[in-house]
Amino acid sequence: MASYCLLAGRLQQALGHGARKYHISAVLCQRAKVAMSHFETNEYINYEKVEKNIDIVRKRLDRPLTLSEKIVYGHLDDPVKQDIVRGKTYLRLRPDRVAMQDATAQMAMLQFISSGLPRVAVPSTIHCDHLIEAQFGGDKDLKRAKDINHEVYNFLATAAAKYGVGFWKPGSGIIHQIILENYAYPGVLLIGTDSHTPNGGGLGGICIGVGGADAVDVMAGIPWELKCPKVIGVKLTGRLSGWTSPKDVILKVAGILTVKGGTGAIVEYHGPGVDSISCTGMATICNMGAEIGATTSVFPYNHRMKKYLEKTGRSEIASLSEEFKSSLVPDAGAEYDQLIEINLDELKPYINGPFTPDLANPVSEVGTIAEQKGWPLDIRVGLIGSCTNSSYEDMGRAAAVAKQALAHGLKCKSQFTITPGSEQIRATIERDGYAAILRDVGGLVLANACGPCIGQWDRKDIKKGEKNTIVTSYNRNFTGRNDANPETHAFVTSPEIVTALSIAGTLKFDPEKDFLTGADGKKFKLEAPDADELPKSNFDPGQDTYQYPPKDSSTESVNVNPSSQRLQLLEPFDKWDGKDLENMQILIKVKGKCTTDHISAAGPWLKFRGHLDNISNNLLIGAINIENNKVNNVKNALTQEYGPIPDTARYYKAHGIRWVVIGDENYGEGSSREHAALEPRHLGGRAIITKSFARIHETNLKKQGLLPLTFSDPADYDKIHPEDKITLAGLKDLAPGKPVKCIITHQNGSQETIVLNHTFNETQLEWFQAGSALNRMKELQK
Repeated sequence: MASYCLLAGRLQQALGHGARKYHISAVLCQRAKVAMSHFETNEYINYEKVEKNIDIVRKRLDRPLTLSEKIVYGHLDDPVKQDIVRGKTYLRLRPDRVAMQDATAQMAMLQFISSGLPRVAVPSTIHCDHLIEAQFGGDKDLKRAKDINHEVYNFLATAAAKYGVGFWKPGSGIIHQIILENYAYPGVLLIGTDSHTPNGGGLGGICIGVGGADAVDVMAGIPWELKCPKVIGVKLTGRLSGWTSPKDVILKVAGILTVKGGTGAIVEYHGPGVDSISCTGMATICNMGAEIGATTSVFPYNHRMKKYLEKTGRSEIASLSEEFKSSLVPDAGAEYDQLIEINLDELKPYINGPFTPDLANPVSEVGTIAEQKGWPLDIRVGLIGSCTNSSYEDMGRAAAVAKQALAHGLKCKSQFTITPGSEQIRATIERDGYAAILRDVGGLVLANACGPCIGQWDRKDIKKGEKNTIVTSYNRNFTGRNDANPETHAFVTSPEIVTALSIAGTLKFDPEKDFLTGADGKKFKLEAPDADELPKSNFDPGQDTYQYPPKDSSTESVNVNPSSQRLQLLEPFDKWDGKDLENMQILIKVKGKCTTDHISAAGPWLKFRGHLDNISNNLLIGAINIENNKVNNVKNALTQEYGPIPDTARYYKAHGIRWVVIGDENYGEGSSREHAALEPRHLGGRAIITKSFARIHETNLKKQGLLPLTFSDPADYDKIHPEDKITLAGLKDLAPGKPVKCIITHQNGSQETIVLNHTFNETQLEWFQAGSALNRMKELQK
């Protein structure tokens, strides 16, 4: 393949700059098709089509394009007629592939089965990474997970085989690391049923987190709709050095933009500083872009990506990317909706938290801040790894810090855990000695899985309610996320800072200036870590954990036991009756932050992700009731008794009472889990009214036939009392851009009217009218 593309380059030079590169490279590279991955040798990268679409759109818009626009518009279903206005119009796109992690894949595959389609229309994969609980260490935890989750793993494996989906078995690694190693490539448009899918932007792709219903659309061959993203540019100058890491770039950006500052936008990094960041470092930055609400994040193609592609056995893709490089970088003069500039020479290490990933603290100051705020200084556990920071370079830099401590006779004062990102990373760090160093300093190597990052942690060192501090190299640190303890103060930072702080055992330690005392009583200072970004020899792939879908799946069968407590076939939601939603009860008026973790908790509840009725027993159990400032405690309007939110919702449903939730800012931030939309729909909810929504959750609500509405005047939130009743009037005339009339009936019988906004387009209104997007798909099939 490379010879054809090399010939194209030489012909281009021979013909001079006046000749159009596209015509030559398209003709020659088309003859030597390049597979999208080693696992799908009959599915090919189609840069020619992307480049053709880009040319059409550039001429239509008559302006330079950002990289984000090139990749997104390059995948338009109809580039000639598509209306394109950043932040306003909805785009119809054709993604290249779909990826699903096991917790969300259950519901996605149940919906796909319900659609009645025989096979997926695009390359798709399932990755078993969410259901493995951290308890004793890698091998033991993996064996236990396979036993406990046998029914679910068998369902996913057989469903994958039946419908043409690749299946990565438990122990293979975290979905985003597997994608980076095998499936992401420059210019790809990939959707994944996990909010940290943007990790693939580190390899120059537009990789977007979605709910399972969106994934079903793409797997069904239906164009996928996305509101045309705005583009936030982050210009990087200078170079990373010393203790400053790629993680510090996104920790700094999170401090600037906050948890909702990226909503509706793609964050596009550019500038001379980009070349000082490794490919996996760029992935780290893109991964945690989910924490600022961004649609996704992306870096321009460069030599660091080329090097990573070659080291992961994809030199042909690297060569092809070189040929089409002009489509994989922004145009000169491209304009951004917002521009942030960061000088990497001046950037210092950061540690963000507690309780929110946008509370940015310089490592040099966090100890003093903690003393002022009353945060526990003593670090109980340090945890490195996760989909954000589990690369070979990350492990190498952490090992470089640990090695210095060992040389002075020290081990970690805090408990210390290590989560390899994939089987390939695990095998390679074992071979190259990093794992041994991290064990020697006191670390416990966990399974290749999400583990404590998503609450899969059987933590024994504290009691629930005990105030404590942990430091992690993870991405998210919402209240109770890691260990279900609301008093755990979780901070996120780089793996090397986690390691240094775990050795010191306290937040009041700055490795850039503070000293440690060795076993011999002498003081010493840790030197800034240095490590190879990639192994000198090839990666060790470790155990083979991939299941290919059979070419002929006609004999495959998928069975769901009707009495199962883990899996449940889906029943279609009821169709809208065409009437106004009158006198709806308020289930809860939520106070403050309400993430998808608050709406549908993970941790022990993950085992019910394939059983809608069972998992609905966790509906909003983490949300704070503004009426009494209590969690999971609301007043039943009929019985006048207080009780758990799921029980109250079930009571209303059983008595034919439709209900609504009132929420605050950025409602539904965090995970892509569509269960946070499925559960309220299943238990009788009809609308969610908030000051603002996170992107993925708003879409998920629409997909399930709910009405996500926002206050035209955010101050109207204060006009509603939890015991009021809500009527949404004029729904027969509901149309794109037309506000909704909301009548509030107060306890004393008085009424007042407020205005609510929505972002429905014509297609999404059809979902509401049909009862769900899946219902509408079936109608269209008929």
